[in-house]
Formats: sequence, C-alpha cells, structure tokens
Amino acid sequence: MKILLVGNGGREHALAWKMAQSPKCETLYCAPGNAGIENVATCINIPAENVDELTKFAVENKIDLVVVGPEAPLVLGLADKLRSKGIKTFGPSEKAAQLEGSKGFMKDIARKYNVPTAAYERFTEIEPAKAFIEKNGAPIVIKTDGLAAGKGVIIAETTEHAIETATEMLSGNMFGNAGTEIVIEEFMTGEEASYFALSDGKNVLPLTSAQDHKRVGDGDTGPNTGGMGAYSPAHFMTNELEQKIIDKIIQPTVDGMAAEGCPFTGVLFAGLMIENNEPKLIEFNIRFGDPECQEIMLRLESDLVEILDAAAEGKLNEIQDKIKWSDRFSMCIVMAALGYPGSYEKNTPIVDIEEADTLNDVVVFHAGTAKDADGNIISTGGRVLGVTAIGDDFETAQNKAYEAVSKITWPKGFYRKDIGWRAIAAQKNKNVA
Repeated sequence: MKILLVGNGGREHALAWKMAQSPKCETLYCAPGNAGIENVATCINIPAENVDELTKFAVENKIDLVVVGPEAPLVLGLADKLRSKGIKTFGPSEKAAQLEGSKGFMKDIARKYNVPTAAYERFTEIEPAKAFIEKNGAPIVIKTDGLAAGKGVIIAETTEHAIETATEMLSGNMFGNAGTEIVIEEFMTGEEASYFALSDGKNVLPLTSAQDHKRVGDGDTGPNTGGMGAYSPAHFMTNELEQKIIDKIIQPTVDGMAAEGCPFTGVLFAGLMIENNEPKLIEFNIRFGDPECQEIMLRLESDLVEILDAAAEGKLNEIQDKIKWSDRFSMCIVMAALGYPGSYEKNTPIVDIEEADTLNDVVVFHAGTAKDADGNIISTGGRVLGVTAIGDDFETAQNKAYEAVSKITWPKGFYRKDIGWRAIAAQKNKNVA
C-alpha cells in the first residue's frame, strides 16, 4: 500500500514508526513530518491544514490510504474531501469531527444518548454565564467551545476567577474565536484516565488505556500543557472498568453519532474521570493523544496498517481477534523548550539523540524538530521530544526512559522528573499487599 500520514508531531512519529513495520506498507509519505519522521517516511512539505494540497497530492500519487494524525485538518473537512475523490481515509468527517471541534456539540451528544458526564450549560453571553457560575459556585470548569490547542480548559477555584475567565473567553481576548461560545460545567473529582477505541461508523474496536501528566511541574503543579508525559496502561484499569467504559461511553456515542447522520470513523480518545470505579466522560478527542500515542504504539504487537485500513473500510468486526498487546508497561517523558507552555526560544540545537535511541527498549519520538542547513537537529516547538521506553513494570520503564533522557544534550530544554509517580506508587502498594 501507498500510505500518506498527515501531521508533524510526536503522535505522527509514533504512528509512522509503527506503520513502517507493516508488510502491507510499501511506501509511506508524511506531510509535513519532522526530523525524526524522515528516518521512516518520505516527508512532503505540505502543512497539515492545507486540505486542498493534501488532497491533490493523494490523488496525483495514487495513495491507497490516508491516516490523519491531528484534529485541525479533520475539523476543516480533510476526510470528506479525500473520500469525495475515492481515497480511503482513516479519520472522521467534518460533521463527526465536531466531537472535538465543538465541546458544546460533544456535551449535547452525551446528554442526548445518556453518556455519563459532568452537568453543564452552553453560553454566548456573559450575564447568563455569570448567573450560572454564582448559582453553582466554585471550583467550576470553564471551556472554550472551539479548538484552543489543548489549552482551552480553565479550572476556576473561586467564583470571581470563574467570572473573570468567562468574561475574557467570551470577549475573544483569551482564545480568539474558539471562546466566543463557552461551556461551563461542574467540577468532577476522581482520577483521570485516557481510553482509546477505534470505530468504523458502526463497530467498535477497544484499544487500551493511558494516563498522562498535564501540568508542567513536578508533583502535578503549575499550568496545564498539552502533556508532559504519559504511561500505559492506566494503573487502575481493570477488565470490569474497561467494559463499563465501552458499554456506557464508547458504544452509546458511536450509536448516537450514527443516529445523528454523522457516523464516526477513526479513533475515539475518551478523557475520563473515574470515581468509585465508575467512569464519567470529560471530553472526546478525535485522534490519538500526544504523548499517549507514543507509549501505546510501543505496546501494540499487531499490524497497525491492517487495523487502520479495516477501520477505514468499515470492517473492524473482521479483525477483532487480531489485536495483540504486550503485557509490559510503557512510559513517555516529554522534553520541552524552556518557558513552555509560555513563550520559548525556537531553533535551539539538540545533540546525542542517537545515543539515547540505541538503548534497549527505548524509542525517541520527535515532536517539534527540524534540521538546520548543516543537518543538525534543532527545536521548532514547545514540546520537542517524547522519550519512550517499555519494561516489565512501571518502575523499569521509568528508569529506562530517564536513562535515555540523560543521554540527550539540550541546554534549552527541560522535563519533569516524576512522570509515572502515581503508577509506581500503586504498583509498589500492590506488591506489598
């Protein structure tokens, strides 16, 4: 097969790395790719959001399958455009992509199809929003309706902070057009987890779970980021809980989307709050997580191309028994640019990545990298590398990942020193018990 992968982050490097291993993958292109993806695919200089150019490239190069990594091109209708040209595509239609593109749409679907989620209301004016906040009190969660690069969620600890946040969002000052409509919802307590499943519009193929570290600082402190690290599976995931997630959240959503006339094809990434072994939906993403994808791909032992192709063809029911996961544990440590998630310097040199990459059970995934004129690796984004390892337990995976991180020389970068701390503490307690 000739395959085109769209995107340029750590998620896409992990997908490219795994797809390149498939005997079905004859040629792999990635648009636009990054300095790491260059090692496993031919990078094409077309931005992920240039829907017309990507479609043109796919047609001219007789691409057999397009796999769309990030959410933005899906929200812009890339999958529709490709399918209209007869090109098989893994990713939801523009209408189905609203599950991530509009938090209000997602909450309305959840309410209509009885998916457990936080109580909420939608607002476009500040006065009713203010009244809702004053009635419900704090802590309370304020979200932009539209995409805000993973940063459009604010947990307000006081009613004053909530009203101030809602005012700033609705004015467009905080997140531009993404915040001209907002969702305000109850604050949920419990432990967060991510769960991934594929859908072909009708059938559901459960994948696996992960847990990420959103806050920038050790001990889960400081502002939220796109993710400073993650591990898989979530340490508290059981077969019983997994079945509840599928029965109460994933399947009703897939059935509901089909009933709404916008069947969902692609990956459903459910952000969940788990309390008393009961899952509640925080939000849906319509793509693999980043950095969750990195450690999930290290655990997947099946042929990824075969799986994504079956989803794109509506044949997930035919490969249900072919999915095989390693029973080992994986962990990803994100190396980010100093200053992230605030302002940071770009084009800073990073060396010795190869040394880290040659360690056993370690893969260094590139998220925000390029090559300078001399072929040296430089940083181009906030989150730059995803140093990922697999081991027989969480602690072994963590030790391997941090050993690899220590080999990389990047004075302008930083990383959290405690990724996976909850999982390791839980595993130790289990062993003691």
